[in-house]
Amino acid sequence: MMKTVEAPTEKKVIRVAIIEDFKLTRVGLRCALNANEDMSVVIEAEDAQTGLRMMEREKPDVILMDLGLIGMNGIEATVKVKEMFPKVKVIALTSHDRAEEVIAALSSGASAYCLKDIDPDKLANVIRDVNEGACWIDPMVSQLALNSFPKIDNIGFLPRKNSDEGRVPLTEREYEVLKHLVSGKSNTEIAKELIVSVHTAKAHVCSILQKMCVNDRVQAAVKAVKEGLV
Repeated sequence: MMKTVEAPTEKKVIRVAIIEDFKLTRVGLRCALNANEDMSVVIEAEDAQTGLRMMEREKPDVILMDLGLIGMNGIEATVKVKEMFPKVKVIALTSHDRAEEVIAALSSGASAYCLKDIDPDKLANVIRDVNEGACWIDPMVSQLALNSFPKIDNIGFLPRKNSDEGRVPLTEREYEVLKHLVSGKSNTEIAKELIVSVHTAKAHVCSILQKMCVNDRVQAAVKAVKEGLV
């Protein structure tokens, strides 16, 4: 009796768009990413308008978006992308060191926030994770915004802005998890830092999201940073 040999499942190639106004940076990113078998750069654009026009035809999965674009900047472009192509993931690339610009980027709808000096292999992994639905914030990016806020003394509770009523009670452990979350750590990394199981770390994150009335990790990080909660 002959056995049927199943053909190996073809791995889906991640289609990447690069919207960056410096040609040398675009070329470097393209070469680095195309060296990965599971990635293909399908769009290179020097401005947001050109990139948006090309998206309908090329249908990228993930966009690397420079925040400092001329004309329509990367923050405005990210908002536009999420309106027009809500399933497309955006990774914000920034070299900015001003907290207000970082906070604006955190609110634009991107799924990840990276400094431009990120290691190419690390960037490739971020693209893979984001394509699968994960969120990632470069620890240095979050730190830029965190430095602009004063620390709060009440560690046991997370106050809602301008409201003493309905204070959202976070335990000390949840507050500690929130700080790691804002720093861009994954559940696995949080578990390692706190010496707990990944399941326990995930449970803490879920509890934090529920208490903060947000839908995902990025929204929690945005709220924590914008309101100076960590």
